Order: sequence, then structure tokens, then C-alpha cells
Amino acid sequence: MTGPAGLAASFRAAATGLQLAWRTQPHLRFEAFAATVAVAVAVWLQTGLVAVLLASAIVLVAEMVNTAVEATVDLISPERRPLAAAAKDAAAGAVLVASAFAVAIGVAALGPALWGRLVGGGAP
Repeated sequence: MTGPAGLAASFRAAATGLQLAWRTQPHLRFEAFAATVAVAVAVWLQTGLVAVLLASAIVLVAEMVNTAVEATVDLISPERRPLAAAAKDAAAGAVLVASAFAVAIGVAALGPALWGRLVGGGAP
């Protein structure tokens, strides 16, 4: 399907995927909560907002891709197989790497200003 109707159908499918992931993936909900807190802190400190938004988006996208990989692997290979486990583990590892870098970015972008606010003096 092409044109506006196809575009609308694509957006509906994407919204359905978001809803499904939100309902079934507790890690996605935790990561969204952590992103919300980080964005709120960036807004409060008036610094690092773009870095925090990008890092948060990458983590959330990685989690949704991980969810898609897990569902696909479960569909194709319902029994335990080493290659199926490798695919799932690699996808989960991608979320871990994205999360670790998001924390590092958050500390680098927000840490000095947060320290200044909490301790007084120093960074605004």
C-alpha cells in the first residue's frame, strides 16, 4: 500500500508495536522511567538535554530491537538451540552496551552541573 493510506497503516503498526513492547517488557518501562528522570534532571540543570535525549533514545530503540529479535527467534526456533541463544544474547548485549554508554553520557553531561547544584559553587 502506498500514499497516505499506506503511511497511516505504517504508523498504526508502529503504534501497535510500541504498545505491545510497553505492556510486555518490564525492562522497557524501567528504561523509559530512567530516561524520564534523566531528562527532568537535564531540564532542571539547564544542561546536557540533547545528549541525554539521544542516549535515552538509543537505549529505548535497542530494547525494542531486542524485543523483536527475541520474538522472531522464539517463532523460528521454539526449542533451545545454540544459535538461537546466541542471537538473543547478542541483542541483549546491545542493550547492555547502549545502557552503559547512556550512563557514561549522563554522568559526563550532567555530573559537573549536578555536583555544582548539590554541593554549591562550581558549575551552575
